[in-house]
Amino acid sequence: MSKSTRQRSARERLAEERRRQAIRDKQRKLIVGVLSGVLVAAVVVVVAVLVVNRSSQSDQKAVAYTGPLAPISRQSDGSILMSKQDVTQPTLEIYEDFQCPMCKRFEERVGDKVKSLAAEGKVRVVYRPFQLFKAPDFQEPVPSVSRRGANAAMCAPADHWPSYAKTLFAYQPEEGKEGFADKELLNWARDLGFYTPAFESCVTGAQKAGDVDKSTQYAAAQNVTGTPTLKVNGQPLSQETVQQIFGDPSSLEQLLTKSATSTASASPSPSASKQ
Repeated sequence: MSKSTRQRSARERLAEERRRQAIRDKQRKLIVGVLSGVLVAAVVVVVAVLVVNRSSQSDQKAVAYTGPLAPISRQSDGSILMSKQDVTQPTLEIYEDFQCPMCKRFEERVGDKVKSLAAEGKVRVVYRPFQLFKAPDFQEPVPSVSRRGANAAMCAPADHWPSYAKTLFAYQPEEGKEGFADKELLNWARDLGFYTPAFESCVTGAQKAGDVDKSTQYAAAQNVTGTPTLKVNGQPLSQETVQQIFGDPSSLEQLLTKSATSTASASPSPSASKQ
């Protein structure tokens, strides 16, 4: 083989090697591009899942009541009875709306005291949630928020009432702002350990709307025009007395003790009733 032939053959082999290398480089870039695309897609999916999961969870965790409690039951009219079995009087009725700022303040200032007195057997408590804020007297979203709060509270099991009601007041939306969204109402139930599919259906389907209407009609029949309205043995407390209780929750116990004493003294003794 001549020198020129050998040189040409070497150049051809080098050219062929360069061509093959170019093909390999192109294939490698293609593979890297495909893998990069797959990786980006995977990251997008993961981020989307995280966003969806986060959107389904409330950043606001439920507020559990951990103090003493008397037995709790839900009455046929939808109200909540909190009382020891042998306590018949005095009876404290609390008319409230979960959108009412003053009701929130009452829960914060006096709520634990009320529960403690019931646990000690010093009072029979009846909670009467209803929808005070209604259209057309109030503009949306206030009526809807009020109604959703009352419906969800009535959907909650009676034994979880103290914590769920406390949570509703804790996260009460500012008047005129949206709030008590279904996902929040459901997640608070999860936080408190009583979420069930039935509870979800009750909340999302507003299954207690009829009970809310009945309790609202009952409040109107009892001449309840504002909240919170407190009644002791059926008699409404004056605004002055309610303000006093706000300022000094211990005054509620004094008032109830006085009421129990006066009621007992007013009742005729067995011997007197025979005369």
